[in-house]
Amino acid sequence: MDKTSLIGIILGIIGIGVGMVAKGVSPSVLINPAAFLIIIVGTAAAVVTAFPMSEIKKVPKLFGILFKERQLMNPTDLIRMFSDWAQLARKEGLLALEAKTNEIEDDFLKSGLSLAVDGQSADYIRDVLSEEIEAMEERHQAGATIFTQAGTYAPTLGVLGAVIGLIAALGNMADTESLGHAISAAFVATLLGIYTGYVLWHPFANKLKRKSKQEAKLKYMMIEGILSILEGEAPRVIEQKLASYLPAGERKNFLEESSVKKDE
Repeated sequence: MDKTSLIGIILGIIGIGVGMVAKGVSPSVLINPAAFLIIIVGTAAAVVTAFPMSEIKKVPKLFGILFKERQLMNPTDLIRMFSDWAQLARKEGLLALEAKTNEIEDDFLKSGLSLAVDGQSADYIRDVLSEEIEAMEERHQAGATIFTQAGTYAPTLGVLGAVIGLIAALGNMADTESLGHAISAAFVATLLGIYTGYVLWHPFANKLKRKSKQEAKLKYMMIEGILSILEGEAPRVIEQKLASYLPAGERKNFLEESSVKKDE
């Protein structure tokens, strides 16, 4: 499970709840079915109107991505794997890697290595795999856009809810005792709209974009590794090339560790 998504939501609820109490506002004012109806159902209606059903159907899956930690290959393990494959290819030839394709679980990596073993050119492999990454990023972007738009609609619907509440409150000016409570309740919709927009929907969209970027980065590493093996580069050269994808500290530790092992 991706704990950061859950932790973020809990912290958001705590922040709003404690903040309201600190300001002397009872959290019970949030129990406002009309406000929830306007914000939640209204936002859902706006999103459904804005996107085709083929994309709306993917929303449950998007929530799964947000709250489930996807197991991607460890970049350092991937670099070591390419180093071993390069060593094998230099000793026994590229066809020796054919047996390795059956051991690969990642479909993208398996497809790329199979193309290399089949004798496809480097340009062809790069084009095919790059197009696959671009298609993946486009799908991910479409999913993130749904949440981005929801984050745009929700605060505006909050204003709409406040206006509706004020109309109802001002329609009964004779009852001055309950007027203040009615006006207070009217702004609950604004609070919910801003909260869901900027604490939920926009952060959700950002997380989807970040996860997509991480996956794309790993796939580009795979492309470089496959093409490096195809071009017959030395394992050490491949390690240095692919290590450039690692953060500075992790890259330094990896290269130092790799250098020690080579010396041994």
